[in-house]
Amino acid sequence: MAGPVAFFAVFFAYPVAAIVGRGLHDGGTWQFGRIAEVAGRPEILRVLWFTTWQALASTALTLLIALPGAYVLARFDFPGRRLLRAVVTVPFVLPTVVVGTAFLALIGRGGLLDELWGVRLDTTVWAILLAHVFFNYAVVVRTVGGLWSQLDPRQEEAARVLGAGRFTAWRRVTLPALVPSLAAAALMVFLFTFTSFGVVQILGGPAFSTLEVEIYRQTADLLDLPTAAVLTLIQFAAVGLVLAVHARTVRRGESTLRLVDPSRTARRPRGAGQWTLLGSVVATVLVLLVAPLAVLAERSFDTPGGYGLDYYRALTVVDSRGATFLVPPVEAIRNSLEYAAAATAVSVLVGSLAAAALTRRAGRLTRGFDALLMLPLGVSAVTVGFGFLIALDEPPLDLRTSWILVPLAQALVGIPFVVRIMLPVLRAVDTRLREAASVLGASPLRAWREVDLPLVRRALLVAAGFAFAVSLGEFGATVFIARPDNPTLPVAVARLLGRPGELNYGQAMALSTVLMAVCAAALLALERIRPDKTSGEF
Repeated sequence: MAGPVAFFAVFFAYPVAAIVGRGLHDGGTWQFGRIAEVAGRPEILRVLWFTTWQALASTALTLLIALPGAYVLARFDFPGRRLLRAVVTVPFVLPTVVVGTAFLALIGRGGLLDELWGVRLDTTVWAILLAHVFFNYAVVVRTVGGLWSQLDPRQEEAARVLGAGRFTAWRRVTLPALVPSLAAAALMVFLFTFTSFGVVQILGGPAFSTLEVEIYRQTADLLDLPTAAVLTLIQFAAVGLVLAVHARTVRRGESTLRLVDPSRTARRPRGAGQWTLLGSVVATVLVLLVAPLAVLAERSFDTPGGYGLDYYRALTVVDSRGATFLVPPVEAIRNSLEYAAAATAVSVLVGSLAAAALTRRAGRLTRGFDALLMLPLGVSAVTVGFGFLIALDEPPLDLRTSWILVPLAQALVGIPFVVRIMLPVLRAVDTRLREAASVLGASPLRAWREVDLPLVRRALLVAAGFAFAVSLGEFGATVFIARPDNPTLPVAVARLLGRPGELNYGQAMALSTVLMAVCAAALLALERIRPDKTSGEF
């Protein structure tokens, strides 16, 4: 546990504490009275209310729309199943700024719906809610569907034999077993939507602001660190509560269920009802998930002179005014790949050590350690990024001008996913195999290399691929620390969208399409090597 704890202490706790301390410490004294003063402002109360109710509404809507997809991918075996699983995961690993861009192309001004029927939904709460469903659909499908696929269907069949109807059998037998997984998925969706940044900033306009957006505005636009610090503490408290409840539901699910091989539970759809359900899920995925991405790609080719590659060619040219980039925008692709590769190496190293530690120990210390690993998913990425600039700017950690700063920030987001993917696989390794190797004279390192590694190799590759895709799309922290001459893809897209002009908009669509294609290719590759037996959340 020492390595991961040290990493999080230096690159997560220290930067966050630095920016909070900078905001609340003034003149040698702590100004804790600012917390009540800021929290009582009417405009801050409105932000808190909107943040909470939109997260609850987004969570309910996501569960309603995604649960049929979780069932279909868990219980049905049909051609294209792996492809469909990869397709529903692509939105989750895309940066939120690209999600916002995709929905702008579909429902914003000059978007597809505006051109066809004159309908615009941008700057409305419906745009935010739909984008959140788009982004979090995979969380429900993978979290609930992953468990659903391993529940023994014979229990529900036995209830049917004893006279229960189809719905009664599901409600009395399957639903109670799914409750921990449903709760975990709901809490994760709530966490991601409660801390939403890019989606609200792009689609909500000035009328809507979440805590994360307000922290960014107070930090970057107004330089009001005391207010930003108080909002960070409020968000930290809310996220800590959600993660505590999440950890409890996960432990309950792990301790009370007996699971079977997923290959024994999936079967081809039978009857008109099941085929209709499969068709409706595919139609939902096409309309809600594929359509925004397809329109995004179409807009990248739709130039004033007709369909062509003009926007892609413009990516290779430096802006003559130097207003947007100091280098050709295409450099952002190379930068992102290099940064993501470095972040993946760090994520796999730290995350694997953490997962191994969690399999060997138990108790309150371990549960606290597990919660610590999840905190970066909920704590303001804006705070982390700005904290990097404030805290890591003097010896012995003078990294402000170093390229490694960006991969370190990205790794903080990738590590939780590595842990969640590796943990159930490591727990499934029979400890008697290690003991037998030790009896035969193998050192702990050799036993790990020759016993554990062959059994978890595929899960390790999946964890690395997922960390790569997530790191590639990290935006909240990177927007503060990426240098103008080394932008990443999400930062480049945000800068292009922030400047007027058709060319800038087209280049943003082109870069977003490139990022989407890279993420989709990575996820399709992962589905080919994904372990068949896994109870992990992702």
